[in-house]
Amino acid sequence: MRLFSKKIEKQIAVYQQELMETHYREVDNMYRQIRGWRHDYRNHIQTMKAYAADNDLDAIKNYLDLLDEDLTTVDTVIKTGNPMTDAILNSKISLAKAKEIEVVADAHIPVKLKSSEIDLCCIIGNLFDNAIEASMKLPPNQRLIRVYMDMKNTQLYISFTNFTAGKKMKKEGALFRSTKGDGHGFGLVRIDAIVERLEGYISRNSEDGAFTTEILLPQM
Repeated sequence: MRLFSKKIEKQIAVYQQELMETHYREVDNMYRQIRGWRHDYRNHIQTMKAYAADNDLDAIKNYLDLLDEDLTTVDTVIKTGNPMTDAILNSKISLAKAKEIEVVADAHIPVKLKSSEIDLCCIIGNLFDNAIEASMKLPPNQRLIRVYMDMKNTQLYISFTNFTAGKKMKKEGALFRSTKGDGHGFGLVRIDAIVERLEGYISRNSEDGAFTTEILLPQM
């Protein structure tokens, strides 16, 4: 039994490392795009100055429209007050939008968290990945993920809701069945392990058409 437990722990550790590497690649890609836009900033200014010298207002307006569209694709859409949370949320939102998934997010973290950034990264990353996977089974016009994070007294409240293909998910023990195949269920196991270690609370609810996960993490 102990040997089996060690094997599971090793698999979870490997999964966690892969998850962190994936998240960091996503975050790095987002900030690389932002740095690229900043690098081109002077060139953009020079171009508009040239249009202004020719009194070509239409060209300036068109150029500004293009810049606005370009900036929208890399702009930080969520500012929670916690840098790591901002990075993970924005990278996942960018990934979801690339897959034609609408994301409605309202997140505020006005205090310094007791939870480690690695724990928060694992929780948010897994929740988002699961929601994205479920959303991809729906046509683009029905894909929607709702994210809400805020403090409730001394606890951090996290809520993720995504629409599903209409069937109620089956529960196996304390967890809902993962559809990702062997090994991928470790994401759910990892979330539960973190919540338990931090003496928090987790609730999963699957109703026809929607799946919601709610988490409370003590911060005192």
